Amino acid sequence: MAKLLPEQEHPVKAFGWAARDQSGHLSPFVFSRRARGEKDVSFKILYCGMCHSDLHMIKNEWGNSTYPLVPGHEIVGVVTEVGSKVEKFKVGHKVGVGCMVGSCYSCDNCTNDLENYCSQMILTYSAKYYDGTITYGGYSDIMVADEHFVVRIPDSLPLDATAPLLCAGITVYSPLKYYGLDKPGFHIGVVGLGGLGHMAVKFAKAMGAKVTVISTSPNKKQEAIERLSADSFLVSRDQDQIQAATGTMDGIIDTVSASHPLLPLTGLLKSHGKLILVGAPEKPFELPAFPLLMGRKAVGGSCIRGMKETQEMVDFAAKHGITSDIEVIPVEYVNTAMERMLKADVRYRFVIDIGNTIKSSI
Repeated sequence: MAKLLPEQEHPVKAFGWAARDQSGHLSPFVFSRRARGEKDVSFKILYCGMCHSDLHMIKNEWGNSTYPLVPGHEIVGVVTEVGSKVEKFKVGHKVGVGCMVGSCYSCDNCTNDLENYCSQMILTYSAKYYDGTITYGGYSDIMVADEHFVVRIPDSLPLDATAPLLCAGITVYSPLKYYGLDKPGFHIGVVGLGGLGHMAVKFAKAMGAKVTVISTSPNKKQEAIERLSADSFLVSRDQDQIQAATGTMDGIIDTVSASHPLLPLTGLLKSHGKLILVGAPEKPFELPAFPLLMGRKAVGGSCIRGMKETQEMVDFAAKHGITSDIEVIPVEYVNTAMERMLKADVRYRFVIDIGNTIKSSI
């Protein structure tokens, strides 16, 4: 039996922008979404954030991309239809979908609200769904998702600046909570001031922490302190600054995805301090044991979180007025935006205005 074309696989016509090969060039793409099931929520996509993962995926840099590939896992919009057994959402609700759209529901991880660590977790794009078809992301006009993987966006939050919370936000919120770094008065370091780092500063400050930004770029000091209200700033290459801050931090959230030394960061920690990695450099780290032994310090990692905590994070953001700092772009600008993102030329997240700039199929 011949394989169906993307626009023939499902009954609901859809339109987006896709990469066709490892060049990563994105262009208009006609495809289809599945018919709404009894537990599904259909929504019109209004905005989609551009994550650094999208850049890796369109170029198959992680080796798991399936083409055609419609990226985007920071997706927000307004509900247009709900299935007969949907309980949490109604037509007109503001909603979002993040990095995943499925899991097994029955393993230890799933039953403990850790769907993100389920071995059968289904990514929002470039993954195989239950029916065998490939998932397509949010650089498109409509979305259909099981209500379990849909987040309610409080009315007080602007949709465009909330979209990045669904990946960047939960990526830094979850380790602050899990590793006990959310205590008022704690001193938290944030390594890197990009899409993840600026969200880490905002969440840590809202939790009552003293926050120090650690960066290789001295020119980011003003924006860290004046724009993001960080308490202090360290240039990681300045040995005098690093020496002066030795043993002062309760925890560090390291958001950097480029190769960098961890040893100087462990020196900034107090005894029992925790260095948490949320970036993913390609090369393995080198880290001697003794600096960890002397002070019982820990190095850990974290990757997004399950749906329960993702909703908690969005509600926390609404309570504290936390949104991402964004640059809104038309979909036609997406390839240029990818080039700029590669050069870290964005403060701090591109968000595509899907609702006003993409041709709709509804």
